[in-house]
Amino acid sequence: MKIESTNMKSFIALSDIISLLNMASGFLSIIFSLNHEFSIAAVLMIIAIIFDSADGWVARKINRQDELGFGKNIDSLSDIVSFGVAPAVLLYGSINTTPGIFQIIVTLVSLLIVVCGVLRLTRYNVISGKIDTQDFIGFPIPSMSLIIGSFYLSGLYNPYVAILLSIIVSLLMISNIRYPKFDNIPVIAFSFLLIIILILPIDIILFNVNIPAVLLLLFCLYYLIINLIKK
Repeated sequence: MKIESTNMKSFIALSDIISLLNMASGFLSIIFSLNHEFSIAAVLMIIAIIFDSADGWVARKINRQDELGFGKNIDSLSDIVSFGVAPAVLLYGSINTTPGIFQIIVTLVSLLIVVCGVLRLTRYNVISGKIDTQDFIGFPIPSMSLIIGSFYLSGLYNPYVAILLSIIVSLLMISNIRYPKFDNIPVIAFSFLLIIILILPIDIILFNVNIPAVLLLLFCLYYLIINLIKK
């Protein structure tokens, strides 16, 4: 490879720009979490999921040729920001702790999210195209942001439950359990509608509970649990 061929325009495509929008959403989520604006941070994590879903679709539509794996790497690096670091920072920041054992636990669980996210995405890049399955190996990492984000927005947020969920999801991400790619079009469309409602300033609240957020959370937990039961 000649030095002239390493110009960035030789690598980047439209789908990679969408991946960067995913990363930008995750980074902004971290900033808002640091400023204790956790609702906005949760919404930004969910917006990142939209960009993450769109980049692969755009790559297929433009017939992206990516022999060197630039797109795959930029997607994974963006994912670790939005679905690893961002939910970890939200979890840590949203749980008010004083110095002591509980603060140590929250710190370690937040670290676990990031470590398992890195391991999950690295394994994916290594085995991609080398195994005979269309399923996800391990729980998909975007679900971490969707679960933590929708849980926080639901109005039912509980720090102890959030910690437990984070541990379970982190360990399932690096498990060898196969999670089939979701292809139920009506459910996907309904989930997308719920995401749009959460992003827009539309409040559907009942008894102080955000109904779209609760439904999204239940969909994710169902997907997590039903595949565990099948094993």
